[in-house]
Amino acid sequence: MIFPKSITLRLFLSECLVLIAFFALVVLTFDYVVIEGFANDRLQAFMSSFEKDVQEAVAQSNEPAKFKMPEHFREGRFGDAAADVYGFISYDQKEIWRSPSVDKNLPHIKPSTDLSRDQAFFLKDDTKSKRRYVLHKRLTLKNADNQDNDYILTVSEGDLFASTQLDKLNESLTQSMTVLGLALLVVRFLVLRSGLKPLRSIVADLEAIDEGKKELLNGHYPTELQGIVSNLNAFITHERVRLERHRNHLADLAHSLKTPLAILRGCTENFNDQKDTVNEQITRMDDIITYQLQRASVKVEHTVIKHIDVCTVIDKIHTSLSKVYLDKHIQFDIHLPEHCFVYCEEGDLYEIVGNLMDNACKWCNQRVKVSIELNPRKDRRNYSLLLHIEDDGAGIPVGQFNQILKRGTRVDENIHGHGIGVSVVNEIINLLGGKLDGGKSKALGGMDWRIYLP
Repeated sequence: MIFPKSITLRLFLSECLVLIAFFALVVLTFDYVVIEGFANDRLQAFMSSFEKDVQEAVAQSNEPAKFKMPEHFREGRFGDAAADVYGFISYDQKEIWRSPSVDKNLPHIKPSTDLSRDQAFFLKDDTKSKRRYVLHKRLTLKNADNQDNDYILTVSEGDLFASTQLDKLNESLTQSMTVLGLALLVVRFLVLRSGLKPLRSIVADLEAIDEGKKELLNGHYPTELQGIVSNLNAFITHERVRLERHRNHLADLAHSLKTPLAILRGCTENFNDQKDTVNEQITRMDDIITYQLQRASVKVEHTVIKHIDVCTVIDKIHTSLSKVYLDKHIQFDIHLPEHCFVYCEEGDLYEIVGNLMDNACKWCNQRVKVSIELNPRKDRRNYSLLLHIEDDGAGIPVGQFNQILKRGTRVDENIHGHGIGVSVVNEIINLLGGKLDGGKSKALGGMDWRIYLP
C-alpha cells in the first residue's frame, strides 16, 4: 500500500476511515438497539391500556377464568381484525382469551412462567416467518368476590410498523450522518492543519536560516517540539563553530605565512647568497601549514551533537590533572550536582573545561575550586549552568582581562600566568551561545573564571 508523503493527508485519511467505520457500525446496530427500544416502548403503551380493560372485566366477574371483555377497547387496534396488534390473557398456564385482532389460526404464544408479580418481559420472536415483538406481564387482579388471581397478559405486534419506522429513520440517519461526517471531516482537517502548523513554522524558520535572515530557531514552538528545536539549534551552532574555526585557522595560516613570504621576497634579488635562508623559511612555512591544518581538523569525522554530562567531563579532567600535577600537591575542591547536561560537542566541552582547569592548576599556589550553579541568569538571559573555576594564584593583572580574549595576542609571552588558549576558549563559548567572564575569586583570592553555557 502506498501512503501519501504528507503527514496531514495521512492523518486525514485515517480520520476518514475511522469515521466511515464508526458510521457503518451505528447503522448496523441501529436495528438492534434503537428499534428494539422503540418497539418495547410501543408495546408498553399497548400493555398499559390493555391492563385497564382486563382489570375492569375481571372486577365484574365471580369466576377467575370467565369474564367478559369490553366491546370497545381503549386501544382500538385490539378489536380490529385487520390490525397487527394482538392481545392474550393466560390463567393457570392456559390461554383464556385472545383479542379479535388475532388470526384464529395463529398458535398460542406461550407466556413466560417464571415472572414475578408485576414483572414484564420483552422479547423478539423470530421463530415464525414473520418477526414479532412480544411483551408479557404478570398481574394480580381482584374479582367481584374480592379474590386475588394471577394473570399473564401478552401484547404483540408485527415488525411492519417497526420496519417502516426503521426505513424512515435509516434514511434520516444516513442524511444526518453524511452531513455530520462531512462537517467533522472539515473540522478535523482544520484541526490537523492547526496542529501541524508548528512543523511548518520550523520548516519556514529553517529556510530563513538558510537564507541568512535568522540565526537560530527562536519561534514559539509547542512543548512536544522543544527537543527537536534544541537539537537543531545545537546542530546549527555546532556547524557555525566548525565554520568559524576553519575561517580563523585559515586567517591564522595566512597571517603566519606573511613573514616567511616577505623574507623570501627579499631573498630573490640575491638568491645564491640567501640559499640557506630560503630553505629555512620554506621549512618554517611547511611547519606552519601542517600545524594550522591540524588545528582546523580537516580530516576529523563529523561528530554528533548530544547531551553531555558536564559533571562527568569535569571528573575525568580532574583525575587527569591530579596525575599531571602530582608533585604540586594541589588541593581540589569540587562541588558538583549529581548530573548536569548541556547540548554541546564533547570535544568543545573538553577544550573549554580542560584549558581553564589546566591554567588554574598551572598558576595556583595550592588550591583549585570547581563548582556549578544551575539555571543562572546573566544580562537578562537564562542559561543552563554557570561553571566556576577558581584558584589561589596571582590572578590576571588589572586591565588585562579583555586583552587576553583577543585573537592573535600572545598572552603567554606578555603575562605570566593565565591566558594560554583562553582566546580559543572564548571563541568556542561565544559560538555556542554562552558567555565567558572572569574576575578575582572571593573564596581563594586568585582567578575566578565564570563560564555561562546555554
